[in-house]
Amino acid sequence: QVQLVESGGGLVQPRGSLRLSCAASGIIVSTNAMGWYRQAPGKLRDAVATITSGGSISYADSVKGRFTIFRDNTKNTVYLQMNSLKPEDTAVYYCYAGTALYGYWGQGTQVTVSS
Repeated sequence: QVQLVESGGGLVQPRGSLRLSCAASGIIVSTNAMGWYRQAPGKLRDAVATITSGGSISYADSVKGRFTIFRDNTKNTVYLQMNSLKPEDTAVYYCYAGTALYGYWGQGTQVTVSS
């Protein structure tokens, strides 16, 4: 059974930082595609950052230079380091794991950027 548990969300002021964590069980993060997506109220869920099993990384244009995705294979966890946060980054952030056959989602963690 695959489980993805996100943590690290919260309320932060503009230009602040947060680090999201996605602890995986039932799946190995280093051998599967992993990613972070976000969904703001009234909008579709969009990709923020992804990392393949081979280590290739891609970012949404809106977060390039501010967000960093990385994984700790020893902890089987994927992280999203978010710096220079903006109000428009406010959303529910979801962790995603993709195998050859299935995709799995975490329950989401709320990130609110506001003064």
